[in-house]
Amino acid sequence: MHRTVFESPFFSRLFQAVSILFLKIAGWRRIGRVPDLPKYVMIGAHHTTNWDAPIAIAMVFAFRIKAYWLGKHTAFRWPFGGLLKWLGGIPIDRTKSADVVAQMAEEMKKRAELVLLLAPEGTRKKVTRWKSGFYHIARGAGVPVVLAFLDYARKEGGLGPVFHPTGDFDADMREILRFYATVTGKHPERMGAVEVPRG
Repeated sequence: MHRTVFESPFFSRLFQAVSILFLKIAGWRRIGRVPDLPKYVMIGAHHTTNWDAPIAIAMVFAFRIKAYWLGKHTAFRWPFGGLLKWLGGIPIDRTKSADVVAQMAEEMKKRAELVLLLAPEGTRKKVTRWKSGFYHIARGAGVPVVLAFLDYARKEGGLGPVFHPTGDFDADMREILRFYATVTGKHPERMGAVEVPRG
């Protein structure tokens, strides 16, 4: 993995201070604690607006979570590619998503520490099924899934339960979706995941 802002004590503390101030001004409260785990997949939902990204990034910096995240490879073009990678971004080609799942699972198994942040809805538009890649990465790497959230109704965001995949995909997804049923996105009409995604 490439170096990120978290390798710089000065910038990581600066970004944490700025993020805490931003969240306070915006009226957001942080909920939960960072799990004492070296490796995990962290998912965030519901994704219904462009505002999710800056608020989620601010939450990550406020909690001081050294998280990597996946983004469309086209977003990493000059002049912003270097900056996005420095902020933890990993460019991916979505036409090769199956390869990405296998590669990320292997990468997590090889590394002593790694937090991977994913948005299982994959889009701001309403979807009836989440993408299941996050589950298969976690299961393949033998790591838990941390359920992160942004609740616009309560103006609260942060870290929920730590979920350990059992291998029973349908049962596990029902349990995960049960947690997110209590979370309200900025545009509730765009909230999806009304069905268990296909494994």
